[in-house]
Amino acid sequence: MIGIIANYKYTYFDEVCKLKTSNSMTPERKDKITSVLDKRQDDITVVLENVFDPHNISAVMRSCDAVGIQDIYILNTKIPRHKKWGAKSSSSAAKWLTIHQFENAEECFSVLRKTYSKILTTHLSTDAVDLYSVDLTRSVALVFGNEHSGVSDEIRALADGNFIIPQSGIIRSLNISVACAVSLYEAFRQKAEAGHYRQRKLDETRYKLLSDEWGLKEF
Repeated sequence: MIGIIANYKYTYFDEVCKLKTSNSMTPERKDKITSVLDKRQDDITVVLENVFDPHNISAVMRSCDAVGIQDIYILNTKIPRHKKWGAKSSSSAAKWLTIHQFENAEECFSVLRKTYSKILTTHLSTDAVDLYSVDLTRSVALVFGNEHSGVSDEIRALADGNFIIPQSGIIRSLNISVACAVSLYEAFRQKAEAGHYRQRKLDETRYKLLSDEWGLKEF
C-alpha cells in the first residue's frame, strides 16, 4: 500500500526564536526569563574601550549574560560607532543586554561613576593587583582595552586602579574575550559565595521595564 502525505509547512528554529509575543510564550519560557531576571546583577559591568572586532564584543556579551550582567558599555573614541555585533559569537546575547555606546571617555566615566563605586582596568603595570585579590562583590566596572594596545593612558588616568590575570606562560596576554570571561567568572564565583544570586538585585522599576521588554508584559 502506498500512502500519500500532504505538503507540510516547516518552521525553522530561528523563526520560532523570534516569536516574542505573550501568546507564544510557554510557562517554561516564562519561568526561565523570570529566573534570569531574578539573578541579574546591578553592581557590576564591563566597559570595552575601542575594541575593533565585533565578534570579540559579541563573545564578551555572551559572557556578561552568562554571569548575570545586564549593562555593558562600549566606548569608541578612536574607531567608528558599532552598528552590529557578530551574531555567531553572541548567540543573540545582545538582545538580552542593555548596551550603552559612548564616543567621549569623560562622559562615559561620568555615567559610570553614578552607578559603580570603583572603576578598574586590566593593564600590566607596577601598581596592578592580582585579579584574585580584588573584591568583586563590591560595586565595580571592569574596563578592557582593544586587541592591539590594550587600555589607553587616558582611560587608566580616569580609573581607580589596575588588575592583572596571573599567568605562567611566555606570552603574557590573553584574547580580550578570554580575559573578560576569566575575570567575570571570578566575579561570579565571589558573588555566588556571597549569596548575590539568591536575592533580587534589580530595583522594581528596572525589573518591570526589562520584564516588559522580554515579553512578560501581558503574560
